[in-house]
Amino acid sequence: MSKIEWSQTALLDLTNIHSYISADSKFYADHFLARLVQAAERAGKHPQSGRRVPEADDDTIRELIFQNYRIVYQYREDAVRIVTVLHGARDLSQKDPKPWDI
Repeated sequence: MSKIEWSQTALLDLTNIHSYISADSKFYADHFLARLVQAAERAGKHPQSGRRVPEADDDTIRELIFQNYRIVYQYREDAVRIVTVLHGARDLSQKDPKPWDI
């Protein structure tokens, strides 16, 4: 199992997602985030199981889908780095710089 690392961008993404959901229900926000983090941890067990990110020209940039969110990560031999978590409706191709370039 590879170690999971969270980028500052990904941690800020989690905070923003939690804040958004908390506007309606803190309980649901806590529960949702716990499940999202648990889904991200699967990448540590099976780093190549995520699909290749179409916007990235790098086979080590992968993503897992959790409900409507894309958990984008980069894997190496020793660790998996979560680079961003974004809603599936957001256009990652327009984001500059790309989260994996930071």
